[in-house]
Amino acid sequence: MVASIKFVSKEEGLKYLRERLGESGKDLLQGFDGDNNPLNDSFTVEVKEPRDVADAAAAIEALNNGQFPKPIYKVSYGKGTVETMFKVTEIIRNVGLVLVLLLAITAIFLIANTIKLTIINRRREISIMKLVGATNSFIRWPFFIEGALLGLLGSIIPAGALLYGYWALLHTSQLDLSLMLIKLLPFSSVSYTLAGLLLGLGIVIGVWGSLLSVRKYLRV
Repeated sequence: MVASIKFVSKEEGLKYLRERLGESGKDLLQGFDGDNNPLNDSFTVEVKEPRDVADAAAAIEALNNGQFPKPIYKVSYGKGTVETMFKVTEIIRNVGLVLVLLLAITAIFLIANTIKLTIINRRREISIMKLVGATNSFIRWPFFIEGALLGLLGSIIPAGALLYGYWALLHTSQLDLSLMLIKLLPFSSVSYTLAGLLLGLGIVIGVWGSLLSVRKYLRV
């Protein structure tokens, strides 16, 4: 359940909080150095799975049972907010999967129709190529490449929109999320994975749409 435990002194906690709040929250922490530091020494506990946060917090609080004075003053993990986020995330994930499936089917249909029109317009050239000895794979591959390019180009816009949206979320909500003990992943950790996934999905959809049209309309 627990991945790591790190001791954080109150001085380190104040420094970390200033870094998280950035320039927008700089004035909020003036005058809290030295003996005026209101923070306590603490331990930062990282769990292996996000959904284990509540169970880990309950297990830590249970260490106070039968102890006086209590060794643990308070366990903070954004109770209420975390549970709500899990519920909202699950709803968004399910709705997103349905939307992605519908959009993928629509994209496949559009690409398949585009390749169909290309095949119809090039029937004369295809017949000539076949007569001069071109192999089936030699004739078919250009259509697969065209479908892949169409899928790639179609995925660039949504990939750019999502990356920009996440970048904007990182910069505009940094203060509010820091106060709720929520930390978003760095942009560099998300951008490459998300862009690669979307672009790869676009290529797969494009090739799939091409395959449907080639099998149905290209007779070689």
